[in-house]
Amino acid sequence: MENYDATGRRKNATARVRLVPGNGQVSVNGREVLDYFRREVLKMIIEQPMKATETLGKFNITANISGGGLTGQAEAMRLGITRALLKWNEELRPELRAGGFLTRDPRRVERKKYGQPKARKRFQFSKR
Repeated sequence: MENYDATGRRKNATARVRLVPGNGQVSVNGREVLDYFRREVLKMIIEQPMKATETLGKFNITANISGGGLTGQAEAMRLGITRALLKWNEELRPELRAGGFLTRDPRRVERKKYGQPKARKRFQFSKR
């Protein structure tokens, strides 16, 4: 049986994803997907590349995720699934590109500056 491994990242989250031909079971860190993410929206984010390529239910997905928050982890997992699907079939690239799933989101948290309460927030200005 063939395995398709890939890595996805988003913010501080890293997802190592493995696709194995199967019946559509999804496990994240040894738990069921809704048991781990607890929100239907995050499950939908994970399923987006599978729906776009009509491969939903054809693979069992196993993911090891570390770092970041739940949304960042879900989007990292989406990128990992997309890259694994490309290893399975390179001809899916146009559909995945059209959905915007191939681009790694480069946005990071802006650092806090000294003399300020947060990254962009300023202390109140007093003229007198």
